[in-house]
Amino acid sequence: MKKVICIISLLLCTLLAMGQVNKENAKRAQQLQADDSYICGLGHGNTLRQASNNALGALASQISTRVESSFDYLLQQETKGQEVKSTAQVNNIIKTYSHTTLRNTTELVIEDEPNATVLRYIKKSELDKIFEQRKMKVMEYASNAERYERDGKVADALSSYYAALALLRSLPDGSELKIRLGFSGEQLLMPLISKNVNDILNNITLKTESMEDDGDERTILLNVLYKGKPAVNFNYTYYNGNNRSDVCSAKDGTGDITIPSNLSLGKLDIHAEYICEDEANYDRELREVIDNTAAVPFRTARLKLEKDKGIQAKCAVTNEARAIVASATLSVASTAMESTAKLEAIPSTLQGQEVSPYLATMQKVELAIRQKNYASIKDCFTPEGYMMFDKLIHYGKAKLLRAPVLTFQNGDDDIVCRSFPMSFSFSGNHRTFVEDVVFHLSKEGKITELAFGLNKPAVDDIMQRGAWSEEARRVMINFLESYKTAYALKRLDYISSIFSNDALIITGSIVKSTGNKEVGPTNLKHVKYTRQTKAQYMKSLKACFASNEYVNIHFADNIIRRSASNPNIYGIQIKQDYYSSSYGDTGYLFLLIDFANTKLPIIHVRTWQPDKDPTIRDGRIGMQDFQL
Repeated sequence: MKKVICIISLLLCTLLAMGQVNKENAKRAQQLQADDSYICGLGHGNTLRQASNNALGALASQISTRVESSFDYLLQQETKGQEVKSTAQVNNIIKTYSHTTLRNTTELVIEDEPNATVLRYIKKSELDKIFEQRKMKVMEYASNAERYERDGKVADALSSYYAALALLRSLPDGSELKIRLGFSGEQLLMPLISKNVNDILNNITLKTESMEDDGDERTILLNVLYKGKPAVNFNYTYYNGNNRSDVCSAKDGTGDITIPSNLSLGKLDIHAEYICEDEANYDRELREVIDNTAAVPFRTARLKLEKDKGIQAKCAVTNEARAIVASATLSVASTAMESTAKLEAIPSTLQGQEVSPYLATMQKVELAIRQKNYASIKDCFTPEGYMMFDKLIHYGKAKLLRAPVLTFQNGDDDIVCRSFPMSFSFSGNHRTFVEDVVFHLSKEGKITELAFGLNKPAVDDIMQRGAWSEEARRVMINFLESYKTAYALKRLDYISSIFSNDALIITGSIVKSTGNKEVGPTNLKHVKYTRQTKAQYMKSLKACFASNEYVNIHFADNIIRRSASNPNIYGIQIKQDYYSSSYGDTGYLFLLIDFANTKLPIIHVRTWQPDKDPTIRDGRIGMQDFQL
């Protein structure tokens, strides 16, 4: 009985204390709402979460009223002089901050559940800080876009410029924000973005390289040029006779269009894709801004296809025969394409008749892909090689874009053949990817593995490392291509094999010391992190592969450094765009790799940053942050 009385007394004391707290918070809330130096939002709900969200909405409305006049210029532009309810539009824009900086405003619980009441408040003097984070993101997108433009990465430049523009239009006084890009002086950012986007679009040239008919379907191979050079990447859509196509991605100047064979080329209506849908899919803040602001149209996005009158549609079978005969007469020296020119820096010992057996194998592969008779070439592969080929062919709808122009390089114990330009589309999704497929053959002429090749800038960067040995450059290219391909083809066995058992796998922000047996960080003890063991990472990756129709990885802005203390250790910093059918993100990957065994490099550290961190050098984790 005494025990029951004690429990009841304790509960009563707790309730009385809670009541006292609620009274004090209610009194504090009244004071804040009456204080002109604060902006407040009051919210009610059945739960504290609901009440807090409603309070955020109310706070956003109050902020909207105070900054509405700063949006006048943007609203006039957006509506082209039409009368609008500007308050409602500005309120929608301000609500896009609810999941970012507004979440960091002070919260006061006035009443607990089930009749929850919450007050969110901020000092008026702190109002500008709400917008600072977004301003920084605008500047980063714009700076990245300018760099992508210089490098011929048209798709990346357009989407980054548009992301910057969309976020800029969500800022009070966004029309007054200035930036310094390249060697130019400080300029107003909004008109500068519009100018640069139009300049890019006006410098894109689309040419018909070839046409091939297969039944009622015609495939047009595109030559995509930016300022007269092959565009590293480019996204576009077109009218296919019924509706607009899915988003297609050209790579290293090569893209394709599939239409009914009887459709006039004059009706294609090709549009450059510039709205940053991929970025918005993994950036919630950007997604909300795009959904709550009107799209900015660029008339220059409509492009004209230049067709050579001498190019006529060929029957697929006839083209196959022509391609194979033509290929048989090519020498290694004469087959190099612009997209792989730098790879010729790797000496080849294959001359004359030495190349014949490997060329014959690749001709069989080409014909089988065109005829979709894959079983006929099973004897051209090792068992593992054919398993990879089978996964590649079933990686969406696979299609060979043109007769391959081949180069062969002599490796340590294999022959590397580049490259087969192929496109991959997916029935359940809205993307088409173009990839250069690279084949590895044994000295006996059997295909042992294949990979999606790196784009030309990435290859060039590695090949220009004159201080590295030829073997080191070759191994680095092969490794990055195999790594990228393993995710696309969902090769869990390979991914597992290249991570050491003690690998440090970091996801989320950055890392702190964890006592890793092999390699530990030295300078990152101050930041947040999420560490996974190898087993945890592989488990989550398996679930990701099972739930997605496709995975595709693009690499950009790679920085590779070799350890001064151990020449077998390399640090690789890469901007990685990760696409899948249900999820996408972008961020910065760092790999610390041991190439002591060049046949099986080992990753000791893998870190992932969704954003650059201003507190560390270059904003990216690197070799300098780890004790080797």
